Amino acid sequence: MRAVREQVRVFGGAVLAAVYVLGKRDGRLRLTESAGGPGASYGLSPSYDLSSHTPVVDAFHAGRPLWLNAVGLAAYGENPDGTQPANISMGALPLGANGSPLGCLVVVDDAGNGFDAERRNFLELYADQVTAWLEAGGEAGTHAIGTSGPGPVLGPALDRLSVGSFTLVLSSGQIDADGRVLDLVDIPRDDFDGRVETLLAHTVPDDLPALMSIVDPGHMTAGGRELEFRIRRPTGELRWLRLRCRLLADGDGRPERVLGVLADASHLRPSADEVSRIQRLSVALAGAMTVRDVSRAVVAALRHPLGADRVALAELEADRLVVTVLDPPEPDAWPELWRSEWRSEWPDAPARALPTLEAALREARASLWTAGSDLEPGLAGIGPGGLAVLPLPAEGRVVGACLVGWDEPHEFGPEERYLLTATAGLVGQALVRARALDAEHELATMLQRSLLPRKLPRLPGAVAVARYLPATVGLTVGGDWYDVIPLGENRVALVVGDVQGHNAGAATIMGQMRTAIRAYAVEGHPPDVVVSRANRLLVGMETDLFATCCYVAIDMEEGDAWCVRAGHLPPLLRAPDGVTREVEIEGGPPLGVLAEAEYPMTTFALAPGAVLTLLTDGLVESSSLHLDDGMRRVCDLLSTADPADAGRMADELLGGVNRRDDDVALLLLRYDGIGDRPLRAAWTVWRLPDAVSHARRFTSRTLRSWNVAEQSDATLLIVSELVTNALVHTQGPVRVDLTLTGERLRVAVSDASPRTPVKPSNMNWEATGGRGILLVEAVSASYGSVPLGGGKQVWAEVALTTR
Repeated sequence: MRAVREQVRVFGGAVLAAVYVLGKRDGRLRLTESAGGPGASYGLSPSYDLSSHTPVVDAFHAGRPLWLNAVGLAAYGENPDGTQPANISMGALPLGANGSPLGCLVVVDDAGNGFDAERRNFLELYADQVTAWLEAGGEAGTHAIGTSGPGPVLGPALDRLSVGSFTLVLSSGQIDADGRVLDLVDIPRDDFDGRVETLLAHTVPDDLPALMSIVDPGHMTAGGRELEFRIRRPTGELRWLRLRCRLLADGDGRPERVLGVLADASHLRPSADEVSRIQRLSVALAGAMTVRDVSRAVVAALRHPLGADRVALAELEADRLVVTVLDPPEPDAWPELWRSEWRSEWPDAPARALPTLEAALREARASLWTAGSDLEPGLAGIGPGGLAVLPLPAEGRVVGACLVGWDEPHEFGPEERYLLTATAGLVGQALVRARALDAEHELATMLQRSLLPRKLPRLPGAVAVARYLPATVGLTVGGDWYDVIPLGENRVALVVGDVQGHNAGAATIMGQMRTAIRAYAVEGHPPDVVVSRANRLLVGMETDLFATCCYVAIDMEEGDAWCVRAGHLPPLLRAPDGVTREVEIEGGPPLGVLAEAEYPMTTFALAPGAVLTLLTDGLVESSSLHLDDGMRRVCDLLSTADPADAGRMADELLGGVNRRDDDVALLLLRYDGIGDRPLRAAWTVWRLPDAVSHARRFTSRTLRSWNVAEQSDATLLIVSELVTNALVHTQGPVRVDLTLTGERLRVAVSDASPRTPVKPSNMNWEATGGRGILLVEAVSASYGSVPLGGGKQVWAEVALTTR
């Protein structure tokens, strides 16, 4: 018999492997399976009481492997009748995990010096496979669990488990695989060349990336990996295999070898119903564009179908879990740790505060805990009746965790285990994809906000509102823009434009064009000059993109408007009586097409109560909406909308815009008119010796006609100094403008020089000049300088208390 046993090596060089399973009724560990020979010949008992002091019971209680050489085994004092051989080694490995012990695996070696480190690693992986087999209802475990009498010894069952082992050298890609691995992969033993590529060639292509991540040591964790994959047999049939492996390092801590065990996993595959659940989840996650979408899909797939009471999904960022969904969302439904970490809507839990969860994330292995498991309060409160902790793998690393908890005692069946494991893999990939899309969306939103006005200015005699909607396809940043540009003296410019495309390139050109048009407009150029210069600028950029634009300058006092259109839609004008029409504007070509293009200017009038609307084609045209129909729709909506609330009117125009192929920019201005118009007067200064005297006399006459006596001396001093500076330091025409608005009098002197007057930094008593600007600053409430198309304008304001 001993000669026979020496030829039978069950796994890892052991001459005997025996499985003890905990009986539910009597609470004893009973022998249910053995391979390699009868356990009695090695002093193993058919059953063990949990109160006894034996290697099997001690390993079961400790929850970790117990390795004994001949000396250590003799110290236990077992087998007083001498039936146990004297020179053997034994390993007792607990079966089960996460607080759910199932039994113990006992392996025996006929050498007394014990199992070396590499064999221990193999046997621990083998114990993991036996655990999975028992959890899935293996024939021995199914028979034994729940029985009170001794279970039958079914040696062939362990043989049918068919577990093979291999060693992979990472530096060379050479693999040393035993015969059972080759049988499982269906490679004839004589044809194997020892290359890992030969094994990978039999893998289904969809499962190949997961296996390749094991070959890359950067993707392996110290705790090892487990995964299931498919191979295609020579007959065309698919076979499911389960792989468990560990990474071994050399003396310097560098990854050196991978030890692994391979087993048939066909008996662990799910039913058709579970497959359909996974397929439905896959479809839902395929359409998930954000992390919140992924969270909702997970809750829908797990909570109610599994009868769970709580589901949490969290992303792993550094050492913190950033929770994206808690269902139910009420804080009192979750443990105190989660409530104390509450941040606005969801908690932010440090992984180190939950050691069990941290260990599961580190090992990248799903953990299932039944009722009564010894867990820290932060986890026990989530699932007092049962808790599933699912690390979410993606790209060879753990990117998050999903927790599913039950209040009532819950048993995890094999199909449910598969559902949870498969869900974790799908969700991990979806979470990475959604996180990238969220980051892309956040970047696009930030870019778009930086390119568009943060807020519109308050306008005299009018209310302006704007809306922007990015396209729902592609990058959510585009080339549409709008702007409201105050031009001074109660004038304002409205601009809406559209750069071809809705991507980062279009957004970049859009930002440049908006800045250029604003700069040209503030310089004081008329609308046709502003658009012409923007066109030449875009042509000079040597880009393939072009832009359309509609520019309207409005005199808010008179209600006069000047419009220039460059390949863009005409503005819409709603009269005070509600009649809405397209303003007939003669247009020019888009910007960036012809350097010498002409852009004619058209004038029209705004009556108090009128609404001027500028828009881009994304609002009125799409693959399912013709441009003419879209324009009629907007005109009808403008006619029926209430202009008292300009913001609501803009929202109503966008109400029917859902899925968008293009960006939408909308700018509305309700013109109310200026009731108390300012008084204005102007004087062109001739370059004569007494020119300053003429300017002073003009100012005095004007102030008398306006009945302004207060601050007249200060005003005359300002006029003298500003006109003198213009005549002395510039060439060309000089003009004086006086404006009286309410209780402020404004003096502005325009000249042809772009140079801004500079206030001297220091002044001594012997200086003969440079004091003029200091006098203006001293007697005025405020002063400044603005550029004009042909030079600049220096202005100063004087505060009045009476008129």
